[in-house]
Amino acid sequence: MAVTFVERLPSNPTAMAALAESWTRLLEYVPLFLPLAVFMGTLLTSYNLTKSTENIIVASAGLSPYQMARPFLIGAALIGIIATTIINPYSVQRSAKNITSDHLVLIDDEIWLRESSQNGFITMNAKNMHKSGNILLFDNATIYIQDSTFKLTQRVEAKTITLSDSGLDASNATTWDKNGIPSHQDWHTDTLLTPRTVLDRYLQPDQISFWDLPEFIKKMREIGVPVRGHLVQFWTLLFLPLTMIAMATLGVAFSQTRQRRNYSFGVKFGIGIITCFAVYFMVNMFSALGATGIVPPLLAIIAPPLIIIAAAGASIASFDTI
Repeated sequence: MAVTFVERLPSNPTAMAALAESWTRLLEYVPLFLPLAVFMGTLLTSYNLTKSTENIIVASAGLSPYQMARPFLIGAALIGIIATTIINPYSVQRSAKNITSDHLVLIDDEIWLRESSQNGFITMNAKNMHKSGNILLFDNATIYIQDSTFKLTQRVEAKTITLSDSGLDASNATTWDKNGIPSHQDWHTDTLLTPRTVLDRYLQPDQISFWDLPEFIKKMREIGVPVRGHLVQFWTLLFLPLTMIAMATLGVAFSQTRQRRNYSFGVKFGIGIITCFAVYFMVNMFSALGATGIVPPLLAIIAPPLIIIAAAGASIASFDTI
């Protein structure tokens, strides 16, 4: 957050505005560092308990490693639940106040919108987009209007075209009629497109709140839009508590030791971090397979934490039976 704050100072009018933007960016990074934070927290806490011989005392009292790990697992699950149900919607709400083309799924790095109706078709191409209140502004935009037979009836070019609930508008636009004759004038047309429908359809999956994703996926399926990426995002958030439990279990497995002195924590910590990055790579690989349709989205999300829990549980069980 500190680094982002310094980077954003020149592009914001006040320090408070830069601080608010840094806070929003920090919330976007939560899914990235939260599993690593849970793993490191579990490992560090277990190390401190071992260093103070508290783990040894607890183990000698007859508690199994699974009973000793229960507080870690419950805490990790609660962190996952809070991240899914509270932090994610809050992050999406804050980031939605300043949506740019960076938040949209683009084609060839450009924005393309298309509306079809009984009267014809409207297609718009723009280089960039930003939001101002309830209005979307498209920069360096071109609009093609066709009739129901796909014949081009009008072409419009403008430096800025605005989309509001009342339709598309442009000031001092250059328009060409069906005969190719140009003119310069203010331009307006009614449209079924609204800022809300555009954002709902073209936002990336991580820009939609966990609570809104089920209804959004249902609507997108009805109009035939691919929703694999949104399904992966929904299952990722839904099973985030399970992922947190898996990382806590991995941390417990790496903290297993019977050494009361000369505990080589640095070596285990380093190996654990390397393993954590390997796990992160595996999770991303499965997510990519789910988004491309090679693996069912639900299986792509639930398989990695189950594999981690099984491997870490086997490690804990083998250590306990030595």
